Order: sequence, then structure tokens, then C-alpha cells
Amino acid sequence: MTNSELTADGERPDIDDVALLSQGFSQVARALFAAGGTDETLRRVLALAVATVEGCDFAGVVLTEGDATASPVYTDPLVAQLDALQRRFGEGPGLDAATENLTFYADDLADDHRWPTFGPAATANGVRSLLALPLFVDGPMGTLNLYARYPDAFGVIDRARGLLLAALAALALASAQSHQAEERREENLHAALASREIIGQAQGILMERERVTAEQAFDILRRASQHLNQKLREVAQTLIDTGEPPETGRRSP
Repeated sequence: MTNSELTADGERPDIDDVALLSQGFSQVARALFAAGGTDETLRRVLALAVATVEGCDFAGVVLTEGDATASPVYTDPLVAQLDALQRRFGEGPGLDAATENLTFYADDLADDHRWPTFGPAATANGVRSLLALPLFVDGPMGTLNLYARYPDAFGVIDRARGLLLAALAALALASAQSHQAEERREENLHAALASREIIGQAQGILMERERVTAEQAFDILRRASQHLNQKLREVAQTLIDTGEPPETGRRSP
């Protein structure tokens, strides 16, 4: 079999095969969506890739954000090295999958003219087959890369399994990222409310002690923050804790 993308003619599993694959992936979906955070979701994706895709020896995820890429999770340090080689050479199945949002399969990197520099380098590191699957939900998210020590490691059913896993992984990852973003918004809101309360207490202390208005008390805290190169909340907390007036760098008249 020649090197080809998953969608090449004659390489699709029949309907019965797809039905059998889909039945098993209901459990995979439950496992992925129960993971919780982004890191745990990615770790489960890779564990499932190695366990369910026959021939897969190593796996990794490369996430993309604009022009930046990162390899946050992998099953073996070799995966990070191979991802770095693709970025260094500017070629490879993973880069093409991310750029074109298509699945790329190299059945033998030792003799693949599409990646003349990366292929020999991967072979020298003991990897002969690579299946690169894009992660996409409302836009590109990165790639799921499956590596094998031997050539022709991923048959048509294995590539179908990889494709289904990548689709579920993208949905689970998007859900985890959305959940974490919501948690960050809540944390920021709670922090902002706490800061407002602390600053209000400090203003009250200054208003009573210095016989100034709320606006004047806030200006004292602001000038102290600039003079001490500290956050306004930190200046206010110090005043509450010590009772000492903040240093503003200006002498009182």
C-alpha cells in the first residue's frame, strides 16, 4: 500500500466496520467527557489511543493557538522530540494535518517523498509510521499524532479508530477548555469582589483617621501604590493588617 491520506480511494472501512467501531466508542466518549480538566482529558485521549488503535506505540497532542504550537502531553519523550523536529524542518505529517485540517498517514517514513527531511530523521529515531489527525471544533485546535515503530502499522480499521477518537477528543477538549474558562472567570470575579472589599475597608480607616472623603482616601491609596510599586489591594491589606498609614512619597503640609 502506498502512502496516502485516510480518505484515499479504496481505504475506507465498510458500513458494518464503522458500526462496530461506533459501538465501542460510546465507552470512550464517556471516559473522555468525565475527565474534567484539559490536562486530564488529553492524558485519557493518549491512553485510549495506545490502547485502542492497534500498532500505536506512542502518541502525543500538539495544540495550536494562532501561530504558536505546543506539545503539552505525550506518552513518551520521543514524541516531543519528533514534534520538535517537524517544527525545526518545517515539514511533517503533523504540521500538514494542522495546516490543512486533513488526516495524513505515512505508512513508511523511511521512503516518503512528501517529507524528505523529517522522514529519515524520524526513521533514525526508531519511528516508521505516523498517523496525524486534526482536532477541530469551530476551528482548528491542534493534532493528535500516533506513532509506530514499524512500517504499515495502521490498517484501514486502525485509521478509522483514530479518526473517531480524534473527533471525540476534540469535542471533549473543547468542553474541558470551556469549563476551565468559566472557572477562571468565576475566580477573577471573586478576586475582584474581594479586592473591592479590602480597598473599601482601607478607605474607611483613612477616612476616620485622616478626616478625609472617600475619594481622598482612595487617592492616598493610589499614590501609595505607585510610590511603593505595589498593587492597590496589597497596600490596602497592609494598612488593614498594621494600621500604619501608607507611604505616598509626599510630605504632609
